[in-house]
Amino acid sequence: MIEVRNIAKEFGSVQAVKDVSLKAQDGRITALLGPNGAGKSTTLRILSTMIIPDSGNTIIDGIDVAADPMTVRKRIGVLPHNSGLYGRLTGVENINYFGKLQGLEPTRLTQRIESLIEQLKMGDFAHRRTAGFSQGQKIKVALARALVHNPSHVILDEPTNGLDVMATRALREIIANLRQSGKCILFSSHVMQEVDALCDDVVVISAGEVRFNGTISQLREH
Repeated sequence: MIEVRNIAKEFGSVQAVKDVSLKAQDGRITALLGPNGAGKSTTLRILSTMIIPDSGNTIIDGIDVAADPMTVRKRIGVLPHNSGLYGRLTGVENINYFGKLQGLEPTRLTQRIESLIEQLKMGDFAHRRTAGFSQGQKIKVALARALVHNPSHVILDEPTNGLDVMATRALREIIANLRQSGKCILFSSHVMQEVDALCDDVVVISAGEVRFNGTISQLREH
């Protein structure tokens, strides 16, 4: 389970997050819904161990993210807003590199890469350099990289941004399968239709604060 407790974060004179609290349960998809600049990405970066909040704390499986980031990194898979692939490496090489950073044994790493290539339908492009990939291909490689160590928690920052209709549909199916396997999934979006189609729970953030926290049906009633 992911817990966020009263976090706040400033960047100079900009208050990116004022007071955000939420919970994301295992086996469920939780969305951070809000307009651009609401504080969604900052919240996810704090959870991803990339930045430290000015106040409040974040907990993953009972582990304080700021206090023990190395342990947390083994439990999370992160798909950033910008896929951040190394363009001169192939898709497989990108995934392999991150698997080695996670300490996967070579035989196990090879098995995981082969499994992810099949699962994400990357056979046609996995062995090509990622420079020049379509947005959908980049997202698939970045997602495989995030999942290579089989994390129990998956954090996705606007994963369908820039994807065409077919790529979006394929990614939604992948995310739904991750939920089916019992993983805790937290992702950000500013598209209500996407949240409605995919999510169990939703947290609405505006101007760095939580405006709603509940299920999709409760949001409709609200």
